[in-house]
Amino acid sequence: MNALGRSPTIRCCRKAVTPLMTFKSPTRAAALRGGLAVALVALSAATLNASPAGAAEPAPMAVAPYLYNGWGDPPNPSTITNATGVKWFTLAFILSNGTCNPQWDGSRPLTGGVDQQTINTVRGNGGDIIPSFGGYSGNKLESSCSSADALAGAYQKVIDAYGLKAIDIDIEADAYSDPTVQQRTVDALKTIKADNAGLKVYITMGTDQSGPDTSLINRAASSGLSVDAWAIMPFDFGGAGQNMGTLTTQAAEGLKNALKNAYGYSDDQAYRDMGISSMNGITDNNETVTVDDFRTILAYAQQHHLARLTFWSANRDRPCTGGGAASCSGVDQKDWEYTSVFAQYTG
Repeated sequence: MNALGRSPTIRCCRKAVTPLMTFKSPTRAAALRGGLAVALVALSAATLNASPAGAAEPAPMAVAPYLYNGWGDPPNPSTITNATGVKWFTLAFILSNGTCNPQWDGSRPLTGGVDQQTINTVRGNGGDIIPSFGGYSGNKLESSCSSADALAGAYQKVIDAYGLKAIDIDIEADAYSDPTVQQRTVDALKTIKADNAGLKVYITMGTDQSGPDTSLINRAASSGLSVDAWAIMPFDFGGAGQNMGTLTTQAAEGLKNALKNAYGYSDDQAYRDMGISSMNGITDNNETVTVDDFRTILAYAQQHHLARLTFWSANRDRPCTGGGAASCSGVDQKDWEYTSVFAQYTG
């Protein structure tokens, strides 16, 4: 793996996909794992132009940046919380160990290891974590579990291990492109919703510039599954040299229309069932998502009251030049500046 440019270290385990399911081969996939995103957003009393450093008000649960212990010089979540007010993190990634058994990265135990230590730290600061299941690469529970009941059991094992308030299902690549796996995931999540009152369930998936593929949304709607947010990953979709803030809101409008068509929602209902999961700095496809782009995304989220506002990743929310890497964004920024922008979200 290289440290710069379009290397496997930039994005690790997440890869946006096109709505026609022409899944690009990830430059990072051979060595790294993936995550399936479901996230919560918490609210902040800060204004859009508030100072990013030392935020006094806690950010909402909906603002839960991805934090990954398997890659990218993982930051101490306390450092981020103290600087930004963000107390919730989406912890990546829960995968299969080769069978229908969930483990961190498919190899680390659910409890007692570094991930448990991270969870304890986050909770000690008054926040919580949202585990992310799936992602672009690695063995997916959604594919390894042979039935919806078995998959629901795997999800439930993680929910019970931590007494969770939310889960994140990041479904992409081979898991997304297989209709059988899509239906298994939908049916498993119906069981999880029925058995866990109050648990927030988020689904994260790729998108094109005009919006996401609608097959999973339509399948969920026709099967009677409602989730707490459908989030898109608006990057790695050919935006190099273009305004990524504008392209993000354009893709989000496509998601809104897809939810309206599938569920019969009004505009307001659709927006409130939506999320955006961006990427900070330079992406694998040489797009540059700037801090100003994050401000554009924040304003859109504030206007429409989105259910989720997050990004990949906290590991990269640090400055460096020469292209993005595992532990920095590839742009000139302050430490945790992207997080500080989204921390101003008030719902």
